[in-house]
Amino acid sequence: MTDLAPSRSGRSFVIDAFPESVPRHIGRTIVAIDVIRATTFAITAIATGRRCIVARDVDDALEIRDRMGDVLLAGEVAGEQPVGFEMNNSPADLVDRQDLHRPVVMVSSSGARLMLEAGRATRRVYVACLRNVTAVVRRLLEQDTDVALIGAGSRGEFREEDQICCAWIADRLMVAGFSPGNSQTLEITERWRGSTASDIAMSNSATYLRRSGQLRDLDFIGAHVDDLGLVPSIAGNEVLDADPSSRSTRRAFASTSRS
Repeated sequence: MTDLAPSRSGRSFVIDAFPESVPRHIGRTIVAIDVIRATTFAITAIATGRRCIVARDVDDALEIRDRMGDVLLAGEVAGEQPVGFEMNNSPADLVDRQDLHRPVVMVSSSGARLMLEAGRATRRVYVACLRNVTAVVRRLLEQDTDVALIGAGSRGEFREEDQICCAWIADRLMVAGFSPGNSQTLEITERWRGSTASDIAMSNSATYLRRSGQLRDLDFIGAHVDDLGLVPSIAGNEVLDADPSSRSTRRAFASTSRS
C-alpha cells in the first residue's frame, strides 16, 4: 500500500480487513463491518429492542448463559450452528421471534471477534452494515478523528459485501473532505462506490447462503438498506445504541417487525 497525502482538513480514513488488523488503527475511530452476517444481526437485534451480547466463542457464550439465565444463543462457527444454540446468526429469523425480553448472545467466525477486538482497542468504535450507512457517516462527521473502516473478512478473504459497505461510507467521507490514507483504500472506494446492494450476490458469503438454503438472509440484507438511524457502539461485550435520538426509529421498527 502506498500512503497518500492527507486532505487539507487533515482528516483521513483507511479501509482494512480482519480482526487482526485492529491494533494498526488505535487512535482512529474504528467502524466494524460484517454484512453477512454478524453486524447485520447485531444491529437488527438492538433495532427490535433486544439486548445483544457478543461472545468470544462457544464456551464464552455458554458461560454468559450460565450467568445471565434466560438468553437466546445464536451464531455460527465455520458456518455451522453450534450444538445447544437455538439459531444461526440470521437477521431474517431473528425479526420473526416474539421473545424480545431475552438478550441474544451471539458468536461468529470473524465478525464477533472484530467487534470485541475493536471494543477492547478503543472507546471510539461503531458497528455498521448496509442498514445504517447514513447514520454512521453522520456520527463520524461529528467527531474530530481519523477513521478506520474494517471488514471482518472470512476464510482469509476480504469479502465483497464488506468492501461495498466500506466504500459507501468512504465515498461520503470523501465528499465531506476526508482523504483516503493509502492506495488500497482509494482502490476499494473507487471500485465499489457506485455499487448497489444486489452486487453482494457475487460474494462467496452469498454463495454459502444459497448453498446452505439461507436465501432469506440474502433477501433480507438486500431489502433493508439504509433503513435505520441506529449508531451502535461496543461497551465491554455488549452492542449498544450510541445515539439516543434513534430510539424512536428503533421502536417503530420493532412494532413493524412484530406485526
